[in-house]
Amino acid sequence: MTAIPYVLAFFTLLFITVFIQYIFKRPCKKPAGYCPPPSPPSLPLIGHLHLLTPVAYKGFHALSNKYGPLLYLRLATYPAVLVSSAPLATEIFKALDVHFASRIKSPFDDNLLFGSSTSFFNAPYGDYWKFMKKICTTELLGTSQMKKLKNVRREEVVRFLSKMLEIGQKNEVANLSAEILTLANNSTCRMIMSARCSGEDNQAEKCRALVSESFDLASKLALLSVFGPLKRIGMWYLRKKIAAVPKRYDELFENILLEHEEKAKREGPNMENKDLMDILLEVYHDENAEIRITRKQMKTFFLDLFTGGTNTTSDAILWILAELVSHPAAFKKLREEIDSVVGAERLVDEADIPSMPYFQACVKEAMRLNPPVPLFDRICCENCKLAGYDIPKGITMIMNAYSIMRDPEIWDNPNDFIPERFLTEVDNARAKNLQVYVPFGGGRRMCPGINMTSSLINCSVTAVVQCFDWKVIGGEGSYGSKVNMDTKPGVVKSMDKPFMAIPVLHNNLFSV
Repeated sequence: MTAIPYVLAFFTLLFITVFIQYIFKRPCKKPAGYCPPPSPPSLPLIGHLHLLTPVAYKGFHALSNKYGPLLYLRLATYPAVLVSSAPLATEIFKALDVHFASRIKSPFDDNLLFGSSTSFFNAPYGDYWKFMKKICTTELLGTSQMKKLKNVRREEVVRFLSKMLEIGQKNEVANLSAEILTLANNSTCRMIMSARCSGEDNQAEKCRALVSESFDLASKLALLSVFGPLKRIGMWYLRKKIAAVPKRYDELFENILLEHEEKAKREGPNMENKDLMDILLEVYHDENAEIRITRKQMKTFFLDLFTGGTNTTSDAILWILAELVSHPAAFKKLREEIDSVVGAERLVDEADIPSMPYFQACVKEAMRLNPPVPLFDRICCENCKLAGYDIPKGITMIMNAYSIMRDPEIWDNPNDFIPERFLTEVDNARAKNLQVYVPFGGGRRMCPGINMTSSLINCSVTAVVQCFDWKVIGGEGSYGSKVNMDTKPGVVKSMDKPFMAIPVLHNNLFSV
């Protein structure tokens, strides 16, 4: 009971703060001819917050269906423009890409480990971001480095398949959501720093836990930032966590970096089996580098890779498998393609993927329907026009990939899983046009980790289809039918309920 006065005081302060901002920060008169995007009906103080839904991208999708593909929204004190159609995305990422080449500022202060000044993913468009993008493309996350790490991914996939075999032999139910997350965590940890996230290596497990805490803390700070000055109150309330999480992460990665530096000294410049941390350390110690990166920037970059390479990758694999299991004809057709390319004597390999057009079509279609990050942001760097409307400098653009890739003007039967659509020249060309097909974002700020995510998707999904059948538990309909495709509340597209299924061995090609 003693907490009630504090709760009332908080909401009273919230109301007063937002009211004052509403009075003193109301938009001033615009110049003659100024034409802002259309806006749904709003309420005083809260603006359009009442129109949002727990599943954010679906709420935005409903808004665009009702009011149009380009909308001005005011989320309490936070103005934004919502983009929900493929033609608008094309205009942004082609004609106006340089105007929207920056992302929103990190909710963490710049003096913290996770601040925008150190994060590559959130860094402003400039020299540091361009340098890191080039390093990612040519050395860290390029096709060549991913090929060198192929055995790492294969070992983790075989470990996953062996676990499924053990569960299936006991006729037990596998929690695929948990097991595939472990697969993604282990693969990412080993590619970045040669350590697994489960088992005896406690460092990697600590890193996984810290990534989870960071996500939780960032989401709270992002929510508070909508209410302007109240963010400071929230930061005061969360001050211990805001200080503790970056400090623990800094200490953990400093130890790992020191271990890698000692290994580099022992083995010399011709060191074999380099992970991503080894490569970035070489850049860090290169006195002739185009830009000298700091130790803090390195640590934040690895956090970026963990956050982008674990949960989102596991979500992508789960959605692809869910679509295939829920569509038996597609599952069967894919298995037949794998057998025709690989045969029945060996496990499918990443090198086989270019010879599997139907598999590639299945992945594209599942990602079109289920982008793991359906909402991504851009900042308008200077005043410009979009579709004839004025977009002011500094405003946040919310790009709804979920809507863009279900645009009925572009896709026939946009809500249906039809992999064959990507086997035709016309529709396959759409997939290559990243302004229409945007599961990884688009333009200059497209996700730099595409190769890392795609490589794990390729080796895991093909192996799972090749080796196992799946009896779904708790799905829609009767035993062994469709997977429950409901999604969790929030801004990412994650399954609301765990993907539970009994693995039934089809062909053991991984433990012989």
